[in-house]
Amino acid sequence: ATRENAGMAPPPRNIVSVERVSRSHGGHVVFEELSLGIARGQRIGVVGQNGGGKTTLLRLIARAEQPNAGTVTHAGDLVLGMLGQGDELDSTRTIRDEVIGGRADHEWAGDPRIRDVLEGLLGGVAISRFPNGLDTRIEPLSGGERRRIALASLLLDGPELLLLDEPTNHLDVEGVDWLARHLAGRRGSLVVVTHDRWFLDAVCDETWEVADRRVHRYDGGYAAWVLARAERERIAAAGEERRRNLLRKELAWLRRGPPARTTKPRFRIDAANALIANEPEPRDRAELVRFASARLGRTAIELESVSLTLGERRLLRDITWRPAPGQRLALVGVNGSGKTTVIRLMTGEIEPTSGRVVRGQTVRVAHLSQDLEELDGDLRVLEALERVRGRVTLGDGNEVTAGQLCERFGFGGNRQWASVQDLSGGERRRLQLMRLLMDEPNVLLLDEPTNDLDIDTLTALEDLLDSWPGTLVIVSHDRYFVERVCDDVYALEDGGGIRHLPGGIDQYLVLRAEAAAAESAEARTEASAAPPKGGQRRQAQRDAQRIERELARLQAREVDLHASMSEHATDYARVSELDGELRTLLREREGLEAEWLAAAELIE
Repeated sequence: ATRENAGMAPPPRNIVSVERVSRSHGGHVVFEELSLGIARGQRIGVVGQNGGGKTTLLRLIARAEQPNAGTVTHAGDLVLGMLGQGDELDSTRTIRDEVIGGRADHEWAGDPRIRDVLEGLLGGVAISRFPNGLDTRIEPLSGGERRRIALASLLLDGPELLLLDEPTNHLDVEGVDWLARHLAGRRGSLVVVTHDRWFLDAVCDETWEVADRRVHRYDGGYAAWVLARAERERIAAAGEERRRNLLRKELAWLRRGPPARTTKPRFRIDAANALIANEPEPRDRAELVRFASARLGRTAIELESVSLTLGERRLLRDITWRPAPGQRLALVGVNGSGKTTVIRLMTGEIEPTSGRVVRGQTVRVAHLSQDLEELDGDLRVLEALERVRGRVTLGDGNEVTAGQLCERFGFGGNRQWASVQDLSGGERRRLQLMRLLMDEPNVLLLDEPTNDLDIDTLTALEDLLDSWPGTLVIVSHDRYFVERVCDDVYALEDGGGIRHLPGGIDQYLVLRAEAAAAESAEARTEASAAPPKGGQRRQAQRDAQRIERELARLQAREVDLHASMSEHATDYARVSELDGELRTLLREREGLEAEWLAAAELIE
């Protein structure tokens, strides 16, 4: 591995050491003479192109895959847990079996740490996301639901080292926000493979880029990585002008954007300003709207007093929504709220139960769905693109050929002549996007467009959309992509309405948190209003006694921790470890005290 930022203090003792490791798959060399280490408490984000070796690196660290040469060693007391891109859940078991295991109900239900994970991923202690709660069987569940369960089980096990491969897949915006906060506050070490750039900045204090059979290491999250790459390209003797331009453009976005777009980026301000001194805004919004209006007229696609009922469920209730020509909009909401349904209404795939959908006479719609388009597997990549059109004119007046578009999206050289049937899922997704853009639509509807795309491809897509004139509607859980590409955010509400959010995703998360708090308060009010039955009162008495014993135990442990911190006052690492344990203990005590008060109310 190479360290890109000099002058850093030596890291603490490694819990994993990778020494001179080489690994090949078939005839393809993935890593060569790779050496690196993971220290206690490190939170590392792993990035790189699709197929570059990120998952292989994770499996090597976990010793789930053996190197051809070199060694991977673990500290003797290391406990690690890994979330792969698939899951190993037993379909014959229930959620209770997989997540709760042998824990007694009175133990796990009163544990604040467990309650937090269940609330963040599975719908609270009642497991409200699933039809039969904890007793829901694994077998009929979707891939996204299974992934939430696997992630919850892993987090509750509490391994010292967490290895996560694309953990934000299948999570909505709220789920990603919760996971970022949970991991940032968690003790222990973390290595996470992700293309979610907001998540990288929110969670990671170091970034590893897998490229050229090596691992390049950068201090900080995504913003710092962008600067380091841009600096590296700036001092390069020659070549890759296009890539350097994209890096400067991305850096300008990060530096000029409002603070809510990323956590405070840990890069050198002077170097960043020097690189972006003459970099314009990512896109000329006024010119794009003017061009889009000329192509579309006054009307793009409008929903007027639309309601939609599917089966017994009403998804939309009398909504009116009029995206204007040239607007760039994001649609957010919880999973199952109807975001994809709105897109399908706009394309005409389904009709509303009442109301009407109005489409302008000059509208040319392109729809990127979550399903991969079926293409002739015998076609080459370039042929599949040229079947749509040989060249396309962008909003800035520049014309690009099918081959040039291939280059932008990572199909360089001989890769343009690869058979469609040999493409990976991410490559097929890229090809699907290119075919849509080559058709020169003036209304573009993208449903989870970032799935399976690496960061370089996402940056190229954002750059292309910067000069694309038309109405853009995006459904995505990728917070960074939404904030980078869209100018307005709308949310689908629980009652089937739609709401404009001037504060963007930050406002959406605040509103969701307020709604959840209101529901919880209402439930507590209803519970306290009902007189407890004899059995409930006896159970409350037993719970209160148990909680008092737990509080006594915690109080004794707190005294011991304060004594140990005084004893090791000069050992910073030990004091930091003890302080973390003390903060965990205090949170647990706070939760128990709240439970004791609830039990006392029932007893009275």
